[in-house]
Amino acid sequence: MRAVLTWRDKVEQCIYDLAFKPDGTQLILAAGNRLLVYDTSDGTLLQPLKGHKDTVYCVAYAKDGLWSHEQKSVSKHKASSKITCCSWTNDGQYLALGMFNGIISIRNKNGEEKVKIERPGGSLSPVWSISWNPSREEHNDIMAVADWGQKLSFYQLSGKQIGKDRSLNFDPCCISYFSKGEYILLGGSDKQVSLFTKDGVRLGTVGEQNSWVWTCKVKPESNYVVVGCQDGTISFYQLIFSTVHGLYKDRYAYRDSMTDVIVQHLITEQKVRIKCKELVKKIAIYKNRLAIQLPEKILIYELYSDDSSDMHYRVKEKIVKKFECNLLVVCANHIILCQEKRLQCLSFNGAKEREWQMESLIRYIKVIGGPPGGEGLLVGLKNGQILKIFVNNLFAIVLLKQATAVRCLDMSASRNKLAVVDENDTCLVYDIHSKELLFQSAPMYQYLDRKMFKEAYQIACLGVTDADWRELAMEALEGLEFETAKKAFTRVQDLRYLELITSIEERKKRGETNNDLFLADVFSYQGKFHEAAKLYKRSGHENLALDMYTDLCMFEYAKDFLGSGDPKETKMLITKQADWARNINEPKAAVEMYISAGEHIKAIEISGDHGWVDMLIDIARRLDKAEREPLLLCAEYFKKLDNSCYAAETYLKIGDLRSLVQLHVETQHWDEAFALGEKHPEFKVDIYVPYAQWLAENDRFEEAQKAFHKAGRQGEAVRVLEQLTHNAVVENRFNDAAYYYWMLSMQCLDIAQADPAQKDAMLGKFHHFQHLAELYHGYHAVQRYTEEPFSCHLPETLFNISRFLLHSLTKDTPLGISKVNTLFTLAKQSKALGAYKLARHAYDKLQGLQIPARFQKSIELGSLTIRSKPFHDSEELVPLCYRCSTNNPLLNNLGNVCINCRQPFVFSASSYEVLHLVEFYLEEGITDEEAVSLIDLEAPRPKRENKWQEITSNNSQTLRLDETVDSVGDDDPFTAKLSFEQGGSEFVPVVVSRSVLRSMSRRDVLIKRWPPPLRWQYFRSLLPDASITMCPSCFQMFHSEDYELLVLQHTCCPYCRRPVDNPSP
Repeated sequence: MRAVLTWRDKVEQCIYDLAFKPDGTQLILAAGNRLLVYDTSDGTLLQPLKGHKDTVYCVAYAKDGLWSHEQKSVSKHKASSKITCCSWTNDGQYLALGMFNGIISIRNKNGEEKVKIERPGGSLSPVWSISWNPSREEHNDIMAVADWGQKLSFYQLSGKQIGKDRSLNFDPCCISYFSKGEYILLGGSDKQVSLFTKDGVRLGTVGEQNSWVWTCKVKPESNYVVVGCQDGTISFYQLIFSTVHGLYKDRYAYRDSMTDVIVQHLITEQKVRIKCKELVKKIAIYKNRLAIQLPEKILIYELYSDDSSDMHYRVKEKIVKKFECNLLVVCANHIILCQEKRLQCLSFNGAKEREWQMESLIRYIKVIGGPPGGEGLLVGLKNGQILKIFVNNLFAIVLLKQATAVRCLDMSASRNKLAVVDENDTCLVYDIHSKELLFQSAPMYQYLDRKMFKEAYQIACLGVTDADWRELAMEALEGLEFETAKKAFTRVQDLRYLELITSIEERKKRGETNNDLFLADVFSYQGKFHEAAKLYKRSGHENLALDMYTDLCMFEYAKDFLGSGDPKETKMLITKQADWARNINEPKAAVEMYISAGEHIKAIEISGDHGWVDMLIDIARRLDKAEREPLLLCAEYFKKLDNSCYAAETYLKIGDLRSLVQLHVETQHWDEAFALGEKHPEFKVDIYVPYAQWLAENDRFEEAQKAFHKAGRQGEAVRVLEQLTHNAVVENRFNDAAYYYWMLSMQCLDIAQADPAQKDAMLGKFHHFQHLAELYHGYHAVQRYTEEPFSCHLPETLFNISRFLLHSLTKDTPLGISKVNTLFTLAKQSKALGAYKLARHAYDKLQGLQIPARFQKSIELGSLTIRSKPFHDSEELVPLCYRCSTNNPLLNNLGNVCINCRQPFVFSASSYEVLHLVEFYLEEGITDEEAVSLIDLEAPRPKRENKWQEITSNNSQTLRLDETVDSVGDDDPFTAKLSFEQGGSEFVPVVVSRSVLRSMSRRDVLIKRWPPPLRWQYFRSLLPDASITMCPSCFQMFHSEDYELLVLQHTCCPYCRRPVDNPSP
């Protein structure tokens, strides 16, 4: 073993610790309060790391992640003494702590002490360094311990000591294993680093220093060692382990682990290990003898038997003496030592029998056989002389002398020929008797130098090594001698070059004659790429040179070759370089190259796949808006990466409004979508349909219905409303059902307006739904009255509502509306208000229906008590027809119309009283706009003059009020129109002319301004002083005071729920 200094440096502070980067490329060491980072290849100081305020004593690289800086807290445990060193087991499960009081504590990773080892020296032997063997081949975890009792010891994980303590004769400061655990480094107060086996056998000194060695480490997976000293010296050594071996016929002996010898039978493959437990310096083997030189002795072994396959050796003799020699040879009864120019022959008891002095350094010795005690030796010298020596003869015989130094030699079995390998690796064969050179392996190269390939091939056929055949093949190939090259490559079975030659031969058959091109292919196969590129260029095939460089990923050479040529070629080159960077998992570099080459789509794909939003933003902003495809791809990746704002920016850049709308919809940024829809109405469907679906999925069905309506999807809007209405009825939410039916009617009206083909059907549904809305709106109060203990409605209101429902339910009864509840409410309120006749009728009707158990007792009692009441109704409750002034019965078989004039009653939508309104119609030819303009004219009415007239007579004085009218007639034109032929069964509507319209006051007329295709409806108030309010949205009529109160309660119309702050219907 030799230690070769590779590099050395010195700093001002003591070096307490150092550590290699796991890949071995960098070395970090603690020097004072600084950390220094070195390049291990040449000792260059890469950078100093500052920041520590005090001396750094320990430094290490994280390897297995047992602790990380992300961990919020570190568990702490107390120790019995100052901890001087520590080491984890290979699996990271146990930590050994070396302490100043001489105790070693082995703990698990939770800090619990599992084993306690007390060193014999106690506190006088502080444990200064410990290390676990990193070998994975060991069955047990083994720990090496070095203490200041100057002892080296080994322990198992259980605490059991392995072997005895080994004395060191110095205070150890550091201990370190090689990567595979086969050797140990120790350094300390002896100012040197020593190499030990894993069992503690000292092998030698690595490097002597000028001060204490505080730290030494082994570079991972190598034989390089670094040493740090007290005086700041850093030394980096390479350890060279020479091969120590011996060969005799079929037995080969070699050194293993520096202290063992393995003898292998080359035929039977049997092996035997001899453990010497000391450094093996030399090995010699001959027949049944084996000699092993150790530092202080030489051991001679012999086989147990003469059996050729026997592999059992035993010690025959020991020569306990220290010898320094270069070569060792063993014979049957002697040991031959080579010391520079001198050979010594020793007997097995160590006595020197003979000595030979040579002219030059001895380079090789070989035993060539002979009788025991008289064996012959071949000796080769540095000056080229070859001698033959017999062990029992003092005189050496010179066989021959050549011009070059001898490296190896042997004699033929017939003792007629001598083979010599010289320092030039040339094999020379001589005739021993004539001293003539019979054969030399070198002449083939002389023919190669002269390009005489066929002759060189003939020489090679006589016998050369594979390396010689390959050299011949290469030379012939470069000389375009394909036949010879083909034969030579066939010898070495190189299929790759054989395929090249076959390819060139086929091209030649096709008529190609450009030898430069052929040679360029040859050079490219040989790895001579620059020469190949020059030949490609000379032959006019620059593209092949570029392809070669790019296939080899030698892009810088390709750029140099291309120079300032065709921009397309440059772009192609950069693209290929980017492809290569992408394939070797260097995506960032690939993106930059793709961008510079203009391959934006590939750059975007890589950036998007890796989630590099910043890179995508940069690319998107660089691109021109005309480059739609890459910009659209950018937007798609922005969407995938949840960066919708950048996607929107990209869509705006290229003007793709439809995709922008879709983006807002997908990300549910409805405000931005609505704003865009206002500016671009053509996208309203794309916005409101998904919006409506989203609302529906989130149980916001009313808003969903409105959204479908805005999107023009009337069918979906109607279906949502129908479902909402059905649910409301089933759940007894009749107020909501009324609202939904009103909305349904308005939807049908919209469809009738938009689609003439469905006009009649939709108008029929409109009137039907309007009627249902009115019914459910009224029945809501009845249902609450019958189901809840208290009612917020007046008895008169409940009476009017139940009468209204009774007259409206002449045919089919809608789902959810109960006749029992209606008649029960009517009976109760009629009885309470004095309408006894109507109450009796209601009770009689109830007798024919299936009555719930909760009403049974009340109805039976009511039916009995009502018979004690008069058989008539209170006149105060009788409804009046404001057209014909007829008092109508409370029970009207015709329904909610006058029994005399058939004029439909107009009810208040809150109290359900008959309003003082009469509907009138326009004469043919009068449009709605003209009618409104005529009404708005406000023609002057006759003024009434009230005059007091005083009359005096003989006995009295009288004051009389006279009412006089101007010349205008007394009669109101509209009132005149109310007359009709009494007794007719048909309803005769009130039709007014222009003059009548002109005579009306705007304050007295209420107009239901229905959208097309409906006509407007006109109503005249016959009691102008009693104010009536009409909702501008649903056109329901209310007493003004009732309407204002309901609006204050609900902040909206109680019928259509139109907010009061919404000016539009």
